[in-house]
Amino acid sequence: MNIIKKTIPLSDGRTIEIETGKLAKQADGSAVVKMGGTMLLATVCAAKEVKEGTDFMPLTVDYREKYYSAGRFPGGFLKRESRPSDYEVLIARLVDRPIRPLWPDDFHLEVFVNVTLISAEKDIQPDALAGLAASAALATSDLPFGGPISEVRVARIDGQFVINPGFEDNKRADLELMVAATEENIMMVEGEMNEVSEHDMLEAIKFAHEEIKKHCRIQKELMHELGTDGEKRDYPHDVEDEELRKAVETACYDKCYALAKSAKPKHEREDGFAAIKEEFLATIPEEELEEKTPLVERYYHNVEKEAMRNMILDEGIRLDGRVCNEVRPIWCEVDYLPCAHGSAIFTRGETQSLASVTLGTKMDMKEMDEVLIQDDQQFVLHYNFPPFATGEAKPQRGTGRREIGHGNLAMRALKPVIPMSPENPYAVRIVSDILESNGSSSMASVCGGCLALMDAGVKIKKPVAGVAMGLITDAERPNDRYAILTDILGDEDHLGDMDFKVTGTADGITATQMDIKVDGLSYDVLEKALEQARQGRMHIMGEMMKTISEPREDYKPFVPRIQQLVVPSEFIGAIIGKGGETIQRIQKETGAVINIDEEPNPNGEGTVGVVDIASNDAEAMQKALDWIKGICAVPEVGEVYHGKVVSILEFGAFVEILPGKEGLLHISELDWAKTEKVEDILNVGDEVDVKLLEIDAKTGKMRLSRRALIEKPEGYVEPVRRPHPSGDKPAGPRGDRNDRGHGRGHGDRKDKGPRK
Repeated sequence: MNIIKKTIPLSDGRTIEIETGKLAKQADGSAVVKMGGTMLLATVCAAKEVKEGTDFMPLTVDYREKYYSAGRFPGGFLKRESRPSDYEVLIARLVDRPIRPLWPDDFHLEVFVNVTLISAEKDIQPDALAGLAASAALATSDLPFGGPISEVRVARIDGQFVINPGFEDNKRADLELMVAATEENIMMVEGEMNEVSEHDMLEAIKFAHEEIKKHCRIQKELMHELGTDGEKRDYPHDVEDEELRKAVETACYDKCYALAKSAKPKHEREDGFAAIKEEFLATIPEEELEEKTPLVERYYHNVEKEAMRNMILDEGIRLDGRVCNEVRPIWCEVDYLPCAHGSAIFTRGETQSLASVTLGTKMDMKEMDEVLIQDDQQFVLHYNFPPFATGEAKPQRGTGRREIGHGNLAMRALKPVIPMSPENPYAVRIVSDILESNGSSSMASVCGGCLALMDAGVKIKKPVAGVAMGLITDAERPNDRYAILTDILGDEDHLGDMDFKVTGTADGITATQMDIKVDGLSYDVLEKALEQARQGRMHIMGEMMKTISEPREDYKPFVPRIQQLVVPSEFIGAIIGKGGETIQRIQKETGAVINIDEEPNPNGEGTVGVVDIASNDAEAMQKALDWIKGICAVPEVGEVYHGKVVSILEFGAFVEILPGKEGLLHISELDWAKTEKVEDILNVGDEVDVKLLEIDAKTGKMRLSRRALIEKPEGYVEPVRRPHPSGDKPAGPRGDRNDRGHGRGHGDRKDKGPRK
């Protein structure tokens, strides 16, 4: 085996190791990336032939985590890994986006990149290594990949930038970005922030890029040792017809330019561009049509793209007639769905989101059971993109990767402003259904979701808005001749050199996603683009605030009310009861829904019990709350309690003064007058006020009195009692049989068998 290892030192003393030549040697390329005890195996395989009719780069990236990597069994009935989780899909997208643009335009072979977590150290985040692993595998192959690239996580923790922090440290970060780049250029940025400035975000990107440059140089050394930095694999190239290309350009360019400048609506514009192409195809002889149509399709697409780009660069006019920094018309509405907990419509131009909010209990929270992440998500946002949103006639299938990615971006945008437990006990779910789409439906989801949250009465810290930006550059002079576009259309996204989405409050950025498709873009251009994005975001937020500017005072009438109670952890067992008996009884008798969790004590060491009581009935809520408070209450000597008689014996009655806490009301403590039988005064089920006289320090047994609450009769004389045989305490009636133990939970009869 020709095993080669390369080591990348990190500034804090940690190292990343790349190894190739040991595993998966039949793949076109393979590498293992290791950091601490975490190991990722990446492989790449390419098809030998191009599938007929393929005119794009058919790249598939998969990321999977093996449960054995952390010594765990998968959940579920089958106990094996199955379809990828949302978390795995999101990591696959982080790998896909920076490597997809780095292939030759005419490379159309199917390429499959697979990254697998095969060993997992508890506090190392493997997603930050996935991009490096994929690039290293490509570097060991002879495929014409334009890398290498790498990807790192940069976080700001206690005011300092840190590369690839662990799970625990990352919890303290106020800025967290995933940055992918080649040695020369930034390719992708995605992350969330706690209202940071555009300047701070740019500094984080620069910091990450310096680290990535080291990773790329090490990969180039690896390629040199393997010999993969030389001539690459030959592949089927596109057939070219220069004469036909010129004919398409001559016949169609001016028409495309004029149509692009006409500012027609989306579908009219699409039909117009299609008509120009069909008009040219009609000039081709019938016998040549089948052969030349694919070439015309490709050449015409390039002409259409060039005409639109030049119109924007030369005249500053966009496809719908706007100038570069103009936002499309916006209209909003809230409380549109009468039965939803909160709802809003956000419409910007030809993009529309119907957003809804649902509030639930802890039982409604999403459970994450990944290899290294086991947690409950209090807040989730789901994004749906049905075909009718773009006027397509096709069936609606399951959730796609794009929908998962767009929903995750919108969720990260809103998460910093949503209050979490214990301030907010609700599980919060936002659903954004895209009803129309022509550019940036993810940002419409952010705006619609924010409005729906305020309509639902969720006390968000500040409103959030989002805007999608684009960039058109001159290929020869990308930093001198360019146009930054605010609120891009779908066509502008497709034809542009960069699209980036920025969300935030009036005070700073909360999330971003950036994909750059052009080489050599300067940080000055990025800085200007971010400032223009801030201005666009503020304009959109101003339009939103005209509809609703702050959360409603209260929730809708049909939203379940939740009260939260923090109790000492030693009472958790008592509230739940044996086999859940007590908590089930409370829920059955009150109708309230109760959840209890043990959480770290926010005010000190140890843990506390956090009890959530949910109900639409105020009386039921109060009854359950009083019941649980009673279970957690500590009886105090001298206090008066309203109790219930649970059992009667010859010498007295046992009274439950608090839930699960009973004391003995001796027959001599029933009344000042002599009582012959307990049943003369009390029966099982009666309610009675009693005073707690004593709690035995050793056994915890409680002695109660009813007569202490009754006024002593005038001239009352205390009866003389017989001396106790031990000489140190008086004997109660019938020899004070309380010492022998009777009733529920009192005495020790375990050796005497069941009572007959």
